Amino acid sequence: MNRINTALEQDKKLLSIYFTAGYPSLNDTVKVIQNLEKSGVDMIEIGLPFSDPLADGPTIQESSTVALKNGMTTNILFEQLKDIRQSVTIPLIIMGYFNPMMQYGVEAFCAKCQEIGIDGLIIPDLPVAEYHEHYQETFEKYGLINVFLITPQTSDERIQFIDSVSNGFIYMVSSASVTGSTSGFGNTQEAYFERIANMNLKAPQIVGFGISNNETFIQATKTTKGAIIGSAFIKHLTNNGVDNIEDFVKGIR
Repeated sequence: MNRINTALEQDKKLLSIYFTAGYPSLNDTVKVIQNLEKSGVDMIEIGLPFSDPLADGPTIQESSTVALKNGMTTNILFEQLKDIRQSVTIPLIIMGYFNPMMQYGVEAFCAKCQEIGIDGLIIPDLPVAEYHEHYQETFEKYGLINVFLITPQTSDERIQFIDSVSNGFIYMVSSASVTGSTSGFGNTQEAYFERIANMNLKAPQIVGFGISNNETFIQATKTTKGAIIGSAFIKHLTNNGVDNIEDFVKGIR
C-alpha cells in the first residue's frame, strides 16, 4: 500500500509540512526532511522551486527564488533524495509545477519518483481532466498518488469528478483567513468546511493555506483528516534555521 494511504488510515489528525527544496541552503533538503520526521510530522511536501510559481504566496515565492539562486534543479533534487528511504519512512510528496516535469519527461519523472521512494505529486497547474485523460495511467504505473486541489469556489460537480479520480486525499485550499494567518478562519471558511464534509466524499480531505499555529490547526481539522502548513514553516526556517524544527512542530499540536 502507498505510504500516503497508510497514513490516512491512522486514527488521528495528520500534520503535513511543506518546504521548498534547496532552502534555506542548497544542501538543507535532506536534513529538513529528517528533522521533520523526528519531530513527529506525519507527511512532508517537498516543493520543487519554479521561476513562475503562480499559485504560491509571497513567502513561498521568495523561498523558491532563493532556492533557484542556490542552484536547485530537478536533477539535483533527485540526487539529494536518492538515499532518503534509508532514513525516512513517512510519506513524501513532491509539489511543483508541470512545466519542469514535462521538460524532464513525464514518464521519466514518475519513474525517478518511484525509484527514490516518492509517494505522490501535487501539481497545481495540471487540470484534473487533462490528468485523467493523458497521465493517470502513467502515474498509477509508477505507484504515484496525484493530489488535486479544491477551493471554496470549486463547483460540486467538479469536486465530485476530482473525488472519482482521486486515490489518496483531496487538498482543500481554505483561501486566506480573514484577518491574517494567525487569527483563525471566518464564517466563509467554516461554511466551506461544512459544505465539503456534507458531500461525503470517498477521499479524505486535508486543509492547506492559512494554518500557522495550534488554534488554526484545530479549526482546520474539525471536519477534515488533517492540515498542511507551508508559509509559517518557511518563515520559521528563515528565522531559526534547520536545527530548531521540533520547536515549530510542538507549537502546532
